[in-house]
Amino acid sequence: MLPILAAHFLAAAVAPPLVGWFGRKVFLLLAVVPLASLTWLAAQGPAVVDGDRVEQDVPWVPSLGLEVALAMGPLQWVLALLVTGVGGLVLVYCAWYFHADEPGLTSFSGHFVAFAGAMLGLVLSADLLLLYVFWELTTVFSYLLIGHDPARRGSRAAGMQALVVTTLGGLAMLVGILLVGDAAGSFRVEDVLASPPTGGVAVTAAVLLLAGAVTKSAVVPFHFWLPGAMAAPTPVSAYLHAAAMVKAGIYLVALLSPAFADVAGWRETTLVLGTATMLVGGWRALRQVDIKLLLAYGTVSQLGFLTVVAGTGTRAAAFAALALLLAHALFKATLFLVVGIVDHTAGTRDLRALSGVGRKLPWVAVLACVAGASMAGLPPLLGFTAKESVLAALLDVAHTGDGTGVPAYLGWAVVAGVVAGSALTAAYTLRFLWGAFATKDGVEPSTVTPPGAAAVVPPAVFAALSLLLGFTGGPLTTLLDRHAASFPAGEHAPKLTLWHGVNTALLLTLLSLAVGLLAFAARALVEQVQARLTTPLSAERSYHWAVRGLDRAAVELTGRTQRGSVAIYLSVILLVIVVVPGAALVAALQDPVRWVRWDNVGQPLVAVVVVVAAVLTARARRRLKAVVLVGVAGYGTALLFLLQGAPDLALTQLLVETVTLVVFVLVLRRLPAYFTDRPLHWSRHVRAAIGLLAAVAVASFMLVTGAARTAVPVSDDFATEAVEYGGGKNIVNVTLVDIRAWDTMGELAVLVVAATGVASLIFIETRGMAIRRVREIPYPVSVRKQTTNKSRRVWLPAGRTLAPERRSIIFEVVTRLLFHAIIVLSVFLLFSGHNNPGGGFAAGLVTGLALLVRYLAGGRYELDEAAPVDAGVLIGTGLGVAALSGLAPLAFGGTVLQSAVVDLAVPLIGELHLVTSLFFDVGVYLVVVGLMLDLLRSLGSGIDRQILREERESRAAAPTGGGA
Repeated sequence: MLPILAAHFLAAAVAPPLVGWFGRKVFLLLAVVPLASLTWLAAQGPAVVDGDRVEQDVPWVPSLGLEVALAMGPLQWVLALLVTGVGGLVLVYCAWYFHADEPGLTSFSGHFVAFAGAMLGLVLSADLLLLYVFWELTTVFSYLLIGHDPARRGSRAAGMQALVVTTLGGLAMLVGILLVGDAAGSFRVEDVLASPPTGGVAVTAAVLLLAGAVTKSAVVPFHFWLPGAMAAPTPVSAYLHAAAMVKAGIYLVALLSPAFADVAGWRETTLVLGTATMLVGGWRALRQVDIKLLLAYGTVSQLGFLTVVAGTGTRAAAFAALALLLAHALFKATLFLVVGIVDHTAGTRDLRALSGVGRKLPWVAVLACVAGASMAGLPPLLGFTAKESVLAALLDVAHTGDGTGVPAYLGWAVVAGVVAGSALTAAYTLRFLWGAFATKDGVEPSTVTPPGAAAVVPPAVFAALSLLLGFTGGPLTTLLDRHAASFPAGEHAPKLTLWHGVNTALLLTLLSLAVGLLAFAARALVEQVQARLTTPLSAERSYHWAVRGLDRAAVELTGRTQRGSVAIYLSVILLVIVVVPGAALVAALQDPVRWVRWDNVGQPLVAVVVVVAAVLTARARRRLKAVVLVGVAGYGTALLFLLQGAPDLALTQLLVETVTLVVFVLVLRRLPAYFTDRPLHWSRHVRAAIGLLAAVAVASFMLVTGAARTAVPVSDDFATEAVEYGGGKNIVNVTLVDIRAWDTMGELAVLVVAATGVASLIFIETRGMAIRRVREIPYPVSVRKQTTNKSRRVWLPAGRTLAPERRSIIFEVVTRLLFHAIIVLSVFLLFSGHNNPGGGFAAGLVTGLALLVRYLAGGRYELDEAAPVDAGVLIGTGLGVAALSGLAPLAFGGTVLQSAVVDLAVPLIGELHLVTSLFFDVGVYLVVVGLMLDLLRSLGSGIDRQILREERESRAAAPTGGGA
């Protein structure tokens, strides 16, 4: 199962470049992945029907007990077939649907396949935490697909609305998952079903889990986001409604009903909200003139229907829910793809403008009629047999409770609501078929162009399955009953068949069809009634009011609290630190604290220097003086590290302090020489007192926490693990790239985000556009006259780029002589860091300092000569190398970020000790060098250009002298 999941995400990664080669035909190539997965899943059918579970566990984060646990029973198997089958055929349909010059096709192709992979991972997850990961991935990818066209405001708004609603529900669901896992002692689904929580924890968890389900599946009062998602391209809508995203909530309810159906509030919530959704969606569908929006509200109605039956929690209802879910996927996929054909060939989706389409596209009309008949519940289609089983299950609950304890009045109210909703379903089905295909009096016939085979084949397959599966009641009953077997037996054994005899369920079906036909025939009267029953209150308006109110409150709160004063912000933060944890600190200080003053006499001497430098920094009024004093404090800290026996930390602190000092100096060129010329205010003394209190509090925290340790430090084993586990003697470096590599990976991602932030704040153009080699700069006029070879390269090219008064020949010569030696030193630090002081971070800083010296010696052109590469490319490559080095062990049966030690005998060199984590360190090195380039080109070269531009403008604006 893991390979087919990985194949989806791999296909998503390679899809964008493939679009450039194959154009829209790439969808045919991408369709191979879900269709091949469908083939593999179909091969597992006999085992699933026999009651066997297909399982696979792969370690993920062993230290936390997390693993990629996948399992497939009948419920998961049916959903996986739908996810892959519908996904593959919709991708085939995309090859016809999109134009060759469709904007955003590269990103769309990758997002769609990744969306399918995320949904497949969701239904196959055997662990609730893993399920949540895929749950949120479907949210993210649906947001990207709904907002596919960023130029359209409606697409952006619809995508954001879906993201906000489903993410809020997902967060609530996460809390419920944590409660369930804590109560059951495991997050594995089978363990939760075997030992579900009880009491108040169960009720709270049930409410939170249902919050995630109802928001995801667009159940009242969160139904409004789904019709808005119709801003997405029609293939996305077809997949979203038939087999992905909205089905996730139904799947969660069906999955957990065996454990939570008897919990107070579960059945009441699903029955009431589901029935209300079915009625609201059906009623709203009758008002729509956009046939795609009509189907969207129809999906809302059907999702309510599915919520009712999936949440009932009886054997017959569980059986019927899976049958109805399968039927819904087939007819809804057909209908949405038909809408795309009509829209593309007729140029409109407005049923008031469509006329005669059925005569010009007879096969498309036939497919729509087959799917519509299944949606309305007509025999001999699968929709009819599924709906009959649903009505039979609900009647059992209404008659006898069927062991659920549901009050009779609620059971009959649900039956009445479902019958009314079924009548609305029949009515809006007829409205859709009439609106899309009928010839209407007074409406000019639509101009239609025949669609290609890629457009007709996918809906034809779905429609054919809706028809054929209606006759396969026996095999389907065997399969679906495997899922329902986890519930206690009810009043009758569930069964799918075209003829149960004349019974109450059949009579209710006939009643709903008759009422639906009557409502369609009197559609003009129904429209008048709906127009009179409109109300200013709606879920959509409530959402927009809530968002606007939140925005307004945020603006007001920000305006009152964020006054633009850094001093006030810091004062508040530091006072909170002093007051809140300080209360506990005072109590802790009442006990004697044992602490070591120093380990050697050098430490207090250096500490005095650091303290004096810090005090003088606070008192300095000149910016340059303050920067130098901060550097003194930083270098003193590096010396303290060295005295404590931590050369790695000392080296890193020394390099960071040097870089920080130079960056400060570069920025100071654009700042006044003094902090302020105003007289000192009394508030300065207040801020000084707050800073002193914070310093005392932090120092006391360190003393108390350090003396309060009772357990053996985990770092005591690092020395042994560094050699045995990491294959190196440098404990610090091995810790970073092996023992705590996940932390380093996160910090590396933060560093990349910081670099991107610097670039986005400073660069107006792209990073690479500012790179210019020295040889491309023409000689000054005075030099050009004396130079015969204009293209010759010189050792010190600053003469072509810097004014004579800004040059230092000695500095340039020394820089040129030392630059390559410094680079070699950085490479040495990179390769030797596993056993000696160094590593990727320190090596990257050394390389950055070498580039910094080149810039200081020869200016921005000299920097580009030394590193003619886009900093963004370096940063992205570094992050990619680090990520790939972390994933590579999976290909050899290892775990993520696992290292391997390789000892080789190299001729003339001797024994070579190689640890694969070196490649991770190389990624760190590249990211750091890229960040340094970003800083130098923004705060160095960028400011240089600003200064030169201002000088030219001032010279141009200066008055010229002249005689009268």
